[in-house]
Parts: sequence; structure tokens; C-alpha cells
Amino acid sequence: MPGQRSITEAEKLAWDKLGGAPIQHDQMAMVANIYRAASAVRQHLENSVLRGCDLSWTGFVVLWVVWIWGESETRHVAEEAGISKGTLTGVVRTLEARGLVRRGGHPDDGRLVLLRLTESGTELMQDLFPRFNAEEAFVAGRLGDTECRRVAAGLRQVVLQVEEHGEERRRALLDGAEPAPRRSGRRPRAVG
Repeated sequence: MPGQRSITEAEKLAWDKLGGAPIQHDQMAMVANIYRAASAVRQHLENSVLRGCDLSWTGFVVLWVVWIWGESETRHVAEEAGISKGTLTGVVRTLEARGLVRRGGHPDDGRLVLLRLTESGTELMQDLFPRFNAEEAFVAGRLGDTECRRVAAGLRQVVLQVEEHGEERRRALLDGAEPAPRRSGRRPRAVG
């Protein structure tokens, strides 16, 4: 079971399974550990500081984006938060019902929707973020400042690689074809 093994055990099992295969082990370990670290950090932050404010990770990220960028178009908020516009709609409904964000029309284009924090949303972020950051420091506790900067710089390079060359790579891998549409995970019901 994935949640019952340590990272060291998981890496050993992968090495035992794939050790002789002609694959790039260091790159595999890096990508796997990005995923594992992101999952561990997200779970820790949700269970420590966010739950007490009745926020999901996604809700917090949406608040963060609007707090940092200021009033923004929903499409930009979804992109910055790394979520679909459909997911953003549900998150915004929840945050709006709690009085933390407000939707408004764009002054120049009535088709566009703008998001902004309410006074309560701003106060929440000002109160929450120092506690959130204290937990960021906790999860990075085994690294010194220099190592944190080095890891952050390396991860920026991973993001830049995908941002700058990912689309071209996807097209090459798909031989120019469009990618298959995303599925929700649900399978169509059998008719009959």
C-alpha cells in the first residue's frame, strides 16, 4: 500500500524492480520525489493550518492568487492556481458563500468575470499566511537556507522546461495529433 511505505522503502522497491532496465533512474527519482513531496506538503498544510480555517488546498491557492495579484479575471486565476475553469467555479461559489471573494463584471468586456477578495478575505489571508509560512519552514526544516534556495532554483528549472518546451514535446510524442480529451474517471454506462 503506497501510504504505508517510507520514501526510502519505495525507492528501494523501484530500484529492485527497475534496476537493470535501461531507464534514467536519477530523473525518475527526481520526478517521483517531486510528486511525493508535493503530496506530503499539501496534506500537512491542509491538516495543520488550513483545516482550522475550513479551507481546502485549492481554496487557499485561489485566495492566495487573488490576494497576491489583486483583482483578476477568472481565467487567469484558474491558470495561476493550476485548476480548470470548471473547478474554479465551484471553489469560488464556496469562497463567495463564506464572504471571502466577490465576483464582478469586467468594465470593458461583459463576458469576462473578475474576482477580488472581500475585506474578510483579505483579513483571513493576513492572519493565515504567517501561520502557513511557519509550516512551510517546518516542512523545509531539514534543509538550510542555501539548500532551500538551491532546491527552489532547481524546481524553477523543471517548471521552465515544461512551460517552454512541453507543448512542442507533446506534439512530437503524439505525431502532431491532438491529445485525447481528459476523462473524469467515470466510465460510460453500458446501454441495454
